[in-house]
Amino acid sequence: MSSPTEKNSSPSAIASPAISTPTLISSETSSLHNSSAYDLVCVGFGPASLAIAVALHETKFEQPPRVLFIEKQKQYQWHSGMMIPGSRMQISFIKDFATLRNPRSFFTFLNYLNENGRLVNFTNLDTFLPLREEYNDYMQWVASFFEDKVAYGEEVLSVEPLKENGETVEGFTITSKNADGKTESRTAKNVVVATGGKPFFPPTLPESESRIIHSAQYMYRVGDVLPDRNAPYKVAVVGAGQSAAEIYKDFHSRYPNCKSQLIFKAAALRPSDDSPFVNEIFDPSRVTPLYNLPAEIRQAAIKADKATNYGVVRLELIEKLYWEQYEQRLWIGQDETQWPHRILDHQEILGSRSEKEGVVVRRRDTRTGEIVEETYDAIVVATGYRRDMYKEILKNSADILPKDESGATVWNVGRNYGLHFNQGVLGKGVGVWLQGSCEFTHGLSDSLLSILAVRAGEIVQSVFGKAPITPGLKTAENLAPPHRAVKAVEYKQQSRPVAAAPAAAAPLKPTASRRKSHGGDKEKKDSCVIC
Repeated sequence: MSSPTEKNSSPSAIASPAISTPTLISSETSSLHNSSAYDLVCVGFGPASLAIAVALHETKFEQPPRVLFIEKQKQYQWHSGMMIPGSRMQISFIKDFATLRNPRSFFTFLNYLNENGRLVNFTNLDTFLPLREEYNDYMQWVASFFEDKVAYGEEVLSVEPLKENGETVEGFTITSKNADGKTESRTAKNVVVATGGKPFFPPTLPESESRIIHSAQYMYRVGDVLPDRNAPYKVAVVGAGQSAAEIYKDFHSRYPNCKSQLIFKAAALRPSDDSPFVNEIFDPSRVTPLYNLPAEIRQAAIKADKATNYGVVRLELIEKLYWEQYEQRLWIGQDETQWPHRILDHQEILGSRSEKEGVVVRRRDTRTGEIVEETYDAIVVATGYRRDMYKEILKNSADILPKDESGATVWNVGRNYGLHFNQGVLGKGVGVWLQGSCEFTHGLSDSLLSILAVRAGEIVQSVFGKAPITPGLKTAENLAPPHRAVKAVEYKQQSRPVAAAPAAAAPLKPTASRRKSHGGDKEKKDSCVIC
């Protein structure tokens, strides 16, 4: 893989400084169509795989491994359907692709700002939450360094075990299809499946209706469904989370003459809790203790913590929406049915049908039982994602996976995210790892950005037996000069006399030894931690 010292093909490329780490992939594997087996193939090139690319780059190998990433999209994109202008991240930029594992990495968000000449300006914003569009640009900037090791525009159809002598699995065959329908097969000893989530459509609002779109598609589909920005469209957003609230608010400015409804089953929009103690739920150090809990206790803990991430909205946005509701009450009146923008709680969607004039939705008030039908020009469902697509990709490996008492395939993963196969079936140094689909065992942070950097290092360690390093990192031992060493002091609770005020001290004059340690003696200069 290309080093940051090599040419960056991104539009905003800036020459990067030399980094004393090896290239990710050996030079003889420059062709994506090389018939030789790869050491690792990553299915999907989203944030999880991109973090692995960074971790691999920062790992010293005697012989660089042969690695390939296969991505369905034609270029690197992260939540392109939710790049709503002005929307900001819900997670600190410190939880980028490297900082929590290697703060000195070239690929930190802060260094991205520095390379693009915005570090000081961003500092003046006094925030840890950059614009979502800027963070996407950061991701694309990082991805641009690894473009020649990504097969873009290919959808992986299957990952099948490659057996020798009909028994031992010595690797896997990865079959993919490009946009022209051409299939290609590659082999690898190890596979990471990191396909991300697939938009979930509830049965009552099917994907087959073109006027029903998922929040993940919003920014690039809404203009096709609603082409006239000045038309008096009637739209609905279904959901009670951050995405739903952002889209509902965006409709008001994107289509100033529209009528909109935010519909959800809960009693109210609830604020997300990002207070310090709660945020510790997403710390990398929380994964192991959670994984080691008995299954029932672990699931109860995850369920109790779900309100920190699912079906909640940032308080700032909730307050803005409430102001909008209040202003309508002020200028239009108390009759909410006359308001152009309504928030409808306690509503259960019973079904929908397609008519020429729009999509007819049938809903029921869960308090009164009243059933209402309304017609909409477009409906956006912000109803989450499925994260079990790995089962379809790995279905041809089912015969070497454990089974439960009913004969169903058991998809268990270890603490290292490695998929558990039948005992003794895998050859040495062979395996499959799952990323972004292990919430039930590894916690809520599994599908988020929170632990990407640390987790990527764990994956590299697990696959190759080598952990990423920080080139030139100084430790506490070699940072502290001998004359600054501080001995531990045992403090005891006792009364202490008040010290007399010290006499005025004469100004310090540089001594010979101080002059030497601060550059007066060239031979001693390198030993000074300040210089």
